[in-house]
Amino acid sequence: MDNIGAFDRDNLPPGYLLGQADGTSWMAAFAKSMLSIALTLAENNPAYEDLATKFSEHFIYIADALNGKRGTEHSLWNEQDGFFYDNLIAPDGGRIPVRGRTMVGFVPMFGVASVPGELYDKFPEFKRRRQWFIEHRPDLIDPVGPMVVPGATGALLLGLVEPDQLRRMLEYMLDESEFLSQYGIRAVSRYHLEQPLVIKLGEEEYRLDYEPGESTTNLFGGNSNWRGPIWMPVNFLILYALLPYYEYFGDSFQVECPTGSGKQMNLLQVRNELAHRLSSIFLRGADGRRPVFGGNDQFDRDPYWCDLIPFHEYFHGDTGRGCGASHQTGWTGLIAEILIRSADRGPVTPKSISV
Repeated sequence: MDNIGAFDRDNLPPGYLLGQADGTSWMAAFAKSMLSIALTLAENNPAYEDLATKFSEHFIYIADALNGKRGTEHSLWNEQDGFFYDNLIAPDGGRIPVRGRTMVGFVPMFGVASVPGELYDKFPEFKRRRQWFIEHRPDLIDPVGPMVVPGATGALLLGLVEPDQLRRMLEYMLDESEFLSQYGIRAVSRYHLEQPLVIKLGEEEYRLDYEPGESTTNLFGGNSNWRGPIWMPVNFLILYALLPYYEYFGDSFQVECPTGSGKQMNLLQVRNELAHRLSSIFLRGADGRRPVFGGNDQFDRDPYWCDLIPFHEYFHGDTGRGCGASHQTGWTGLIAEILIRSADRGPVTPKSISV
């Protein structure tokens, strides 16, 4: 995510290492995907059950590296703030949480899948070894309880985020003074507009501000910005992470949306609200304008231009205006899938949720 942090994560301050909340979570997502592939292959060849066991255990070990030892400096979860942060590891081994409220803190949600409770019955060797691990490594299993305890719908949940953590993370995500824009989820919280993150290491000072449009820093050449705009790929991943959580918890798990509004929603309703906000970037509002055009009269009013909608690289965090390259169909084209889903007003049931 390029310049989302206070410093270039490929060029750390001398002597420091970085424990990455997002990098760790991407590896968990990889292990989850490999587990799914192994079980699919094992349907025709039981030899793949060994690989399924391997990647299942890898997922748990990675979850422990990210989220184990809660309440200590060795966890990337900050109990005080209720958010996942990168940790700077000093030359003496001490850890400094990089307390920037950024999309990095939501990536742990992405490595998730719901699993029918009876699925493992099809794989006796995998189930036997999984049960051995559950019984002999309770220290690793306890933090990922939904992996072994069926939820409201009878499903199991492969996920890194515990229920209380998810609730606290969503308080930030759905707060319109923080991450929730009228047009989706910002890459950096608007909190940092007036409260920039400043880190001082020796003689050097590193800073993270809220920048909703084009970048004002020369990190990575200054030609893209993750410090506040709305990016379609990570918003898309948020939408599809919420579905397996909904499948596990059902309607009983509800949060305020927006935060502070008093309006309670289940996770499917939250997902639909976010999809509506993302879609509104491209749709005509009551004034006849599309936010993506940034108020440009020629694009909004001219009949030869008004329906030629670009696929911008990212979008202004406050206005929805398209920023950066205007032809990023490789990821902004994901809006087509979101619009198709949103057009179907029927309820999304667990059977229709793809994991």
